[in-house]
Amino acid sequence: MKNIILSISLIALLTGCKNETTKEVKSTVQNEVASIDSYQPKIEIMPISHATFAMKWDDKVFYIDPVGGIEAFQNLPEEDVILITDIHGDHLNLETLNGIRSEGSLLIVPEAVNEKIKEDQSDAEVIHNDQSTSFDGFKVTAIPMYNLTEERLKFHEKGRGNGYVIEKNDYKVYISGDTEDIPEMRALQGIDKAFVCMNLPYTMTVESAADAVLDFAPPVEVYPYHYKGTEGKSDVIKFKELVNTGNSDIQVNQLEWYPN
Repeated sequence: MKNIILSISLIALLTGCKNETTKEVKSTVQNEVASIDSYQPKIEIMPISHATFAMKWDDKVFYIDPVGGIEAFQNLPEEDVILITDIHGDHLNLETLNGIRSEGSLLIVPEAVNEKIKEDQSDAEVIHNDQSTSFDGFKVTAIPMYNLTEERLKFHEKGRGNGYVIEKNDYKVYISGDTEDIPEMRALQGIDKAFVCMNLPYTMTVESAADAVLDFAPPVEVYPYHYKGTEGKSDVIKFKELVNTGNSDIQVNQLEWYPN
């Protein structure tokens, strides 16, 4: 009889422990989901010129396509991460990169860029289209960027450069790099902020850019950037009108990308 009682007690104890463990796991998962759902990032955008800008996201500072000389970055916070999209001079300048990069900062680039900088910057992390890397709660995914129109194919071939999606707690920022309204852009989901290029003859028209923005599960905020081409600046006012005609809930932010 004692053995039976002990067995029943042991089963009850184990069952109770199992239930408590299940409750704890469930509670932990619920807390994590609630934390992600309530996450409000602190993001500050600091445009420098054309395709170059700094972005402070919570306690991390990102430099995007740093060009323009050391002096362009003198009044900016020190970077934690540098992202470079392509090999062209409005995205990559080795002298600027060598001059502004801080010790210990991450440098994320496509292979074509790495080939240009590896003698000076031997520790760059290379990611290819559709690959990702993670650090300190952030995830960076390389998005294809390339031309579609026949007469523009020579400017940006598929697979050479990277657009980027930066993500933290399901909050996503998309940086297009030099591209047209490619299927990979139109298929994006859950983007909260988007930096979208539009300049001829190198990337796409304002009409194509607006149509793509409306297609990719529209973001909360859009920043037209990289909008100066061989015949002047693209009509970003028209871009805003086209976007808001299609979806009035999208906030189109016009920043000063061409101070001079």
